[in-house]
Amino acid sequence: MSKTSKLTLIPVMLCFFAMGFVDLVGIASNYVKEDLGLNDATANIFPSLVFFWFLIFSVPTGMLMNKIGRKKTVLLSLVVTVVSLLLPIFGETFEIMLVAFSLLGIGNALMQTSLNPLVSSVLKGGNLASTLTFGQFVKAIASFMAPYIAMWGASATIPSFGLEWRVLFPIYMIIGVAATLLLGVTPIDEPQMEGKASSFADCFRLLGKPIVLLSFLGIMCHVGIDVGTNTTAPKILMERLGMTLNDAAFATSLYFIFRTVGCLTGSFFLRIMNNRTFFVISVVMMTLSMAGLAVGTEKWMLYTAIALVGYGNSNIFSLIFAQALTSMPKKQNEVSGLMIMGLFGGTVFPLLMGFASDAMGQLGAVIVMTVGVLYLYTYIKRIRH
Repeated sequence: MSKTSKLTLIPVMLCFFAMGFVDLVGIASNYVKEDLGLNDATANIFPSLVFFWFLIFSVPTGMLMNKIGRKKTVLLSLVVTVVSLLLPIFGETFEIMLVAFSLLGIGNALMQTSLNPLVSSVLKGGNLASTLTFGQFVKAIASFMAPYIAMWGASATIPSFGLEWRVLFPIYMIIGVAATLLLGVTPIDEPQMEGKASSFADCFRLLGKPIVLLSFLGIMCHVGIDVGTNTTAPKILMERLGMTLNDAAFATSLYFIFRTVGCLTGSFFLRIMNNRTFFVISVVMMTLSMAGLAVGTEKWMLYTAIALVGYGNSNIFSLIFAQALTSMPKKQNEVSGLMIMGLFGGTVFPLLMGFASDAMGQLGAVIVMTVGVLYLYTYIKRIRH
């Protein structure tokens, strides 16, 4: 890779950090629930709303990229993200948080669809897979920092200017502005777009192919478990161990720490181990985690379970995504759009988990996630060696 390409990757990696802002919704929804006195089903609307927009915006973003280019699409996603982070500074009403999380979801849907193709424009034949894996590592840093910043603000160990836990929003907003400005002044030579953008009809027609449909469902389960653990882990510690929300917020960071370690080590293991074996190991770790979250009443057992699902779930997305793309090399744009739409699982799972936990405690939420883990066993035979 040329020195110019390496320098260009700096603002691109800062964009990956901004992509991680979406994961603040897990800890933020817990604080909003406590501050506004909401029940689980209502509080879980927030993470569900964030991921609902992937269903609406993923394919249109592909069309938009063909018209205005990848870099401008990423810049648009950053602007929407910055606005979403600005709103909670002015208040914490249900309506403000609803609009803020909606904009955060829309910005992230635009970014998830456009940033990965932008990386390929920068590399021009470089090692795309390892660079994208490193991007996921950078994204995960933002994810596990969010609970810590919220905890510091809430405990007044840093000046929060009256925002308390919401100090998280202006801090991330400043980083978002920096990413926007840096990317804006960085010249990136994009390839000329060929062919027409995918339409909804093109995408949905592909769901008739078994590998595409099963991969789509697999992505939904992966993201549902991811968002579900992010949101539910602190509630389990509060329910079983009597922790305060501020102490229990560490659970979200623990999950993201192990997901980050999984992103870093997964790229190495996948070079020395066949994909199916690594997928099986990952799903078994997640199964053990669900058992621990279901019955655990000791801190060490619950922390171990959270770490296991963090590591186990860290490479599921890339393994399924790769299988789907390689299965239909001539329809990669359409398949890619559908896989991003699968992030809609982040809407379905928290909603079901909210109703289940209101009915039978946090065990109900764990049961919903366990269904997602069991589905992944059916996908094992689809993974090529």
